Amino acid sequence: MKFNLAFYVHHHGAGHFTRTAQIIRHLHGFHITLLGSNLKPYQHLLPKETNVIHLPMDTPDQNDVYHSNGNAVDAFHYAPLNIKGISERAAMMTNFFQSAHPLLLVVDVSVEVTLLARLAGIPTIVMRQHGLRDDLPHLMAYQSAELLIAPFPAAISPKSAKWITDKTKYVGGFSRFDKGNSAAEKPRHVAVIVGSGGTSIDADFIGFLTNAAHDFNFYIIGKIDGKAILQPHVTYYGHQDEPGMLLEQCSMVIGNTGHNTVMEMASLNKRFIAIPESRPFDEQLDKARAIQSVPGVIMILPESLYETNWNEVLHQLQAQQPEWDGIIAENALASTAEAIVAVGQKIYG
Repeated sequence: MKFNLAFYVHHHGAGHFTRTAQIIRHLHGFHITLLGSNLKPYQHLLPKETNVIHLPMDTPDQNDVYHSNGNAVDAFHYAPLNIKGISERAAMMTNFFQSAHPLLLVVDVSVEVTLLARLAGIPTIVMRQHGLRDDLPHLMAYQSAELLIAPFPAAISPKSAKWITDKTKYVGGFSRFDKGNSAAEKPRHVAVIVGSGGTSIDADFIGFLTNAAHDFNFYIIGKIDGKAILQPHVTYYGHQDEPGMLLEQCSMVIGNTGHNTVMEMASLNKRFIAIPESRPFDEQLDKARAIQSVPGVIMILPESLYETNWNEVLHQLQAQQPEWDGIIAENALASTAEAIVAVGQKIYG
C-alpha cells in the first residue's frame, strides 16, 4: 500500500529544518508534509511540492490569561495548561493524522509530538540528538517509535542503554556541503558563525575577539545582537542561505556546537573552535566533548570567552592539520531515506 510521509520540525534555531529539508530531497515518489512553527523564513528552501502546515507557537501570549505550568508531570518535558496555541496545535496535528492515513511521521524533535502521534495511532521515527537523554519522557518517546535514526556515526554517539543503541540506525554524518576544497583556503582567514538558536557570540564578543587578533581577517556570518564594531580586518556578511563559498575561503571557523554546524565543519574539514552553548540536556556540551579528540578542534566554554588569549589560540590552531575522518558518511542521506521507506513498507506492505 502507498503511504504518506510527514515530518515534524522543532522551531528552535534552523538546524532541525535544515536537516529535514536535506532528507526530503532524497525521498522520491511520496506525498510529503512538513509540520512546525516559524517555518515561513525557511519555506523557500523546500522542494516546491512539499506541503507545509504552519502550527501556532506553543508559548503563551497576552490572551492566555489563565495559563500556568500546572502540576509537574514526569512523562512530559513541556505540558503547561490553558495555552490556546497548544490546543490548536494538537487539534491541527490530529486532524492531519486522520486525513493523511496511511501515514508515517518522522519527528525532529519533540517528545510530546511523538507521544501524541502514538496516541493517535500514527507510527513514528524519532531523530536522535546528543545530550543526556535518559529521562522518562525521552525513554517513552524512544519506546513508542518504530525506529530511531542517529545522523552521526556510532563512534561519537552519546552513552545509551543497549536497547536504545539496538533500536538506532546510525547513518553517519551529513551536511548541505560537499567535501571541502582546501586549495581555496586563505591562511589566517577566520569565519565566525553566529547561530540563530541563542548564542554567546554577540557584538561584544566579536569586538573583543577581533581587537585581540589583528593578524587575522574575520568573516562574520549571521545576524548579530548588538552594534557591529567596524574594523578593516572584519567583514560582516549577515545571514547567508548558502555560506559555503565564504567558509571554503577560511582556514578556521569559530562557532557553536549545534549539530548542523559540527557536521558542516566535518564536511569541509575545517579547523574549528567549538563553543558549546547552554541547551536542554547539555546537547551542545555533549557534542563538543564527543568531537574534542578530533585533530584541529579546540573547545572553549562560553564562560571563558573573555579570558582567552585569542591571538595565541588562533595561531596555535592555524598550525594544526584538521582530520575529521569517520564523521561524514557519503551515503548518509540515502541511508536515511532508505531507512524511512523501509519502516513504512514494513508497516503498510
